[in-house]
Amino acid sequence: MNVLVVNAGSSSLKLTVLGGDDTVLAEHHAERWNGEPGPLRDFLATAPPIDAVGHRVVHGGAEFTEPVVVDDRVRAALEDLTALAPLHQPRALAGIDAASEALPGVPQVACFDTAFHATMPEHATTYALPLEWREKWGLRRYGFHGLSHAYASRRAVELAGTPDARVVSCHLGAGASLAAVQRGRCVDTTMGFTPLAGLVMATRSGDVDPGLLVWLLRAGLPLDDLEAGLEHRSGLAGLGGVGGDLRDVRRAAEAGDERAALALRVYVHRLCQSIAAMTASLGGVDLLVFTGGVGEHDALLRAEVVGKLAFLHELDVLVVRAREDLEIAAQTRAVAQATPVRPHRVPSSTTVPGPAALSPRTRPDRR
Repeated sequence: MNVLVVNAGSSSLKLTVLGGDDTVLAEHHAERWNGEPGPLRDFLATAPPIDAVGHRVVHGGAEFTEPVVVDDRVRAALEDLTALAPLHQPRALAGIDAASEALPGVPQVACFDTAFHATMPEHATTYALPLEWREKWGLRRYGFHGLSHAYASRRAVELAGTPDARVVSCHLGAGASLAAVQRGRCVDTTMGFTPLAGLVMATRSGDVDPGLLVWLLRAGLPLDDLEAGLEHRSGLAGLGGVGGDLRDVRRAAEAGDERAALALRVYVHRLCQSIAAMTASLGGVDLLVFTGGVGEHDALLRAEVVGKLAFLHELDVLVVRAREDLEIAAQTRAVAQATPVRPHRVPSSTTVPGPAALSPRTRPDRR
């Protein structure tokens, strides 16, 4: 079964066609995408046959804890969750609409970043807030980046050959989060009700004293300005003053910029602090796994973090190439095979080999 994976980011679009053996048959990455169906139609003009489409959807709320075929009811329910992930949910819906229009009759499957964290115990998902608030608005910790954490933690265990290993998965990119995983089950994570919580990110604040936010509102900061500041002008961008790309922050720090140097120290401090917290949730850690753009490519960051965690003896460190597309394709096949499939046939295709895997510091991941 050939699966088209549609990964719609807050402003980008990644399209990948995976064959039944997970070979990359075609791919396209648009850095800027406004939600229009044109790029998808253009891609499909030379793509191989498509049997099902898998979509990354950031928020599934409490209802969607497994992948699901998208129908009118499901789409409406996903739209209702937009307020919880305002940067990502509208783009995922745009991807679903564009693919549905371009591939009528082909199953569209929503795969959720929140679903992997549905196994967290109640004590890890419950906020210490009034019961009536929690019941009225469904206030709880959901967690995100689940598709990445699911793949990275499983792949790490495969590489290590230790099925019972306690894994802390570090998804570090523009967005960043950790997950504590054992035997394929997530027991804790750093993100919460929205993708704003947890680690310092490129432009997102991560955890902030809620009293500070109340104080800002009482001081007269408009609500829209508060939201925009937390989402777009905080994190590394707010700390270092040179944007949210960690590479730019590091270069500025090496050139003597004190703000950038502080940004790096804050980033590493919060990351190590949170890894220790995930370790406590697992009762120890056997595998520390880095994935995502920063996690895979910044060896200096990995070395600094591992050095600060030297007190965690017998810790094995791995780098796993992020492959959300493989996770989405696997989930999509499992769901779509139970539904009638009408393959979309198009003209001749172009085979595009998948990029080479990274060479981790300790163990190779050759997928």
